[in-house]
Amino acid sequence: MNTLFGQRIREQRKEKGWTIEQFAERVELSANYVGDLERGVKIPKLETFIRIVEVLDVSADVLIRDSVASASHVADDELCKKLSQLTPGQKKAAIDILNAYTDNIPYITK
Repeated sequence: MNTLFGQRIREQRKEKGWTIEQFAERVELSANYVGDLERGVKIPKLETFIRIVEVLDVSADVLIRDSVASASHVADDELCKKLSQLTPGQKKAAIDILNAYTDNIPYITK
């Protein structure tokens, strides 16, 4: 688990184009400590983990999830994003439409 966690930190850091030194400076850690994290030698304290997540600008589950996000997870994120942009009245209408749809799924999928 530690190795996978460290690999994910490394992947996210490299996606940003940062060296270990640049990332270490941003999260206020030593480059040696970051190297130990990335190799799975060390596990950060919660406070450090939060700083890492904030600096990388990723959700915590990106670093700690054991499996690839399912299509359902992606769909949930999209749905939440769309709903957050609606007015209260539009949200009510969307819920009504969704309820009507899900109540009739057995009939729709036949």
